[in-house]
Amino acid sequence: MTSRLCDLPYDLIGENILAKVPLASLKPVRSTCKLLNALSKDLIVGKAMCEFLGFMTMMRDGKLYTLRIDLQGIRKDEDLVHSTIKQFALPDQVEIYKVIHSEGLVLCVINDTSRLLVWNPYLGQTRWIEKKKHMYMSYIYVLGYDNNRNHKILRLLIDLSSGLAVGFEIYDFSSDSWRVLDLTPDFEIEYYQRGETLKGNAYFFAKVSEYAPENELGYKMLLSLEDFLVCFDFTRERFGKRLPLPFNSYAKETVTLSCVREEKLAVLYEKPHPSLILEIWVTNKIEPDAVSWSKFLVVDMSPLTGFQFDCEAGCFFIDEEKKVAVVFDLDRDEPTCRTQTAYIIGEDGYYKSVKLQEAADVRMPRNRNVSHALVSSCYLPSLVQWESSCFFMDEEKKVAVVFDRPTKTSCGYQIAYIIGEDGYFKSVKLEEDARMPTKCNVFPARLSSSGYLPCLVQI
Repeated sequence: MTSRLCDLPYDLIGENILAKVPLASLKPVRSTCKLLNALSKDLIVGKAMCEFLGFMTMMRDGKLYTLRIDLQGIRKDEDLVHSTIKQFALPDQVEIYKVIHSEGLVLCVINDTSRLLVWNPYLGQTRWIEKKKHMYMSYIYVLGYDNNRNHKILRLLIDLSSGLAVGFEIYDFSSDSWRVLDLTPDFEIEYYQRGETLKGNAYFFAKVSEYAPENELGYKMLLSLEDFLVCFDFTRERFGKRLPLPFNSYAKETVTLSCVREEKLAVLYEKPHPSLILEIWVTNKIEPDAVSWSKFLVVDMSPLTGFQFDCEAGCFFIDEEKKVAVVFDLDRDEPTCRTQTAYIIGEDGYYKSVKLQEAADVRMPRNRNVSHALVSSCYLPSLVQWESSCFFMDEEKKVAVVFDRPTKTSCGYQIAYIIGEDGYFKSVKLEEDARMPTKCNVFPARLSSSGYLPCLVQI
């Protein structure tokens, strides 16, 4: 007698079947039946994950990889750490420079300077976003949402000469448009800092520096430095007040942020002098205008790594149950052949390094400053879907016409669905969008939501 899927224990289906399905392949599995759809949501979204799942990009090939690290075997007899890196097949062939995610949505910054790609791997949805390029600027991107769960992207314009944020723009998913924000912050955010999104708002490490006048050689001495966190509120579209840190950092010291299960914020601080001390603090309470901290880890790294984690890399996450931190950086074993490495550190002296993947050849000048793997913080899938249909009404005919793309096919054509209250229904296939690959799960083209009337205004 053949057993049906619904006759199997739910734990067996979840832990032995669904847990082994790649994240990007869950969409077709979920669509098979209601049971698999419900169990996949419970397994991935409803339960705390026992492993780190993140994304990393490699500068040498511009491809996106998933990184899984399972810490369940540490501090046991064999002290095993299971890590896997797999190339992630994006819906389109693009070269990725950086990846940012927030609550299951992944923002891919690609080498194409005119576009961004937003992706929900769990639902298999993608969205292309046009962007404007500014001369002599680089960018910091961060995802977030307002109190109505409207998702937005904040873009910080970084002046290449000073390395500081000098402008701010915001993209609204609901209006599919960019706006320039009239902000004049009284603080500095440096080019290598990564914003971390927590409960919809973005947090940045920032500072205020005071320098002495230039000397005859053109140098300015740093007199004082105040550092703190600032929160960008996506509802008010403004920065909040300065939030105190539990330490005072100085120039060239490592400070980086990480989310803890999308509930707390953690900050890593490492200073090289007088000894190589690494501190990690976790928030007890954090709001746009208030924060309190507790110490998670303090370790002397001199006998362990013997080097300071790079202030432009140093991505990390913590495991509160195992009481360890995992910091990602390049190793220092070979000066010309560097390896992406996960350094696992515990306060009781526990230390282990796990080599992940060979980095770009640092002997090449173009790779000396960009050879770090860009590892994002712990990823949890999202059920967020973007509204993409638009429509118009004909009051005389008493019908509505809705523009969309068929959901059960990967084709690129648009369809107009004509719907009447009396049961009238007709679908009209429109022209296929030649710009998009037919096998790409793309969003419908942004169509006009009302009829066009000619205008005599000259522009």
